[in-house]
Amino acid sequence: MDAKAGTRRADAVAARRQAARALPELGAADAQLIDRHLDAVWAETGLSTASRDSYRRDLAGFARWRDRDGALASASAADLSQYLAMRARDGYSPRSNARLLSALRGFFAWCIRQHLRSDDPTALLGTPTLPRLLPKALTESQITALLAAPDVETSDGLRDKAMLELMYATGLRVSELVGLPAQAVNLRQGALRVTGKGSRERLVPMGEEAQHWLERYAATARPALLAKGRTSPFLFVDAKGDVLTRQQFWATVKRMAAVAGIDPARISPHGLRHSFATHLLNHGADLRALQMLLGHSSLSTTQIYTLVAKEKLKHLHRMHHPRG
Repeated sequence: MDAKAGTRRADAVAARRQAARALPELGAADAQLIDRHLDAVWAETGLSTASRDSYRRDLAGFARWRDRDGALASASAADLSQYLAMRARDGYSPRSNARLLSALRGFFAWCIRQHLRSDDPTALLGTPTLPRLLPKALTESQITALLAAPDVETSDGLRDKAMLELMYATGLRVSELVGLPAQAVNLRQGALRVTGKGSRERLVPMGEEAQHWLERYAATARPALLAKGRTSPFLFVDAKGDVLTRQQFWATVKRMAAVAGIDPARISPHGLRHSFATHLLNHGADLRALQMLLGHSSLSTTQIYTLVAKEKLKHLHRMHHPRG
């Protein structure tokens, strides 16, 4: 993304936020209905906190736009079409609108089950066409440079080294990495017990290199960060002994990328996870095994990485084949 495009995107985001602030407050009746619905979804599916917050924002945004407390459950198909059209004009992405439509469909299906209405206003609404986005993976040489960037002579640096090695070795999501309990790590077996989306547990091997740095961190850096009698149930902590946030880890990745000479635009919050998956496939890993390691509930989610591998093969063919 060039500088002008980045500026335009930032301006559009700022305009949308200002427009959202100008909307009336969410009415009490709609707020109560949204909470009832999300409580029911959580009880049925174990909806994650992040997903629950996203659904609440989407439903509340539509309810505030209608500007009539208690009217959320009685919205018409025309209301929904008008709201989606407005969001499209305001620059919301197809992916964002698809998530909104998913939240609305779930909400109105629940309303029908609760006998709050007899019809589904989302039934005839088409899902926005989503571009097929390939994960951005670093090259193996870039990964090597990134993993070598932290200063392991400091407690913070040794922690950062252990986190980067562990994420690349296991393909953990960022939320899984920062929220990893200390008791979930078995250094003797070289494995982690990870609780992922939908509260699904999986056992993930970590590899010798990640295990080595994790042992060093656990033996020296973590006790130093938890000085003065502080304790924490989480494996990775900051200088105050508090659990690291996703934003803190993302800032660390960006900083280490700069040290390694990698363009920050080449790195996404899940860049190490994507690199883990892509590099495994490039070296012949089985897709079903990769699904288990990544914690995907559906194989179709994992299959997107096969597109990355195919793109690499096409690139090599174009570069080296006489008729490429």
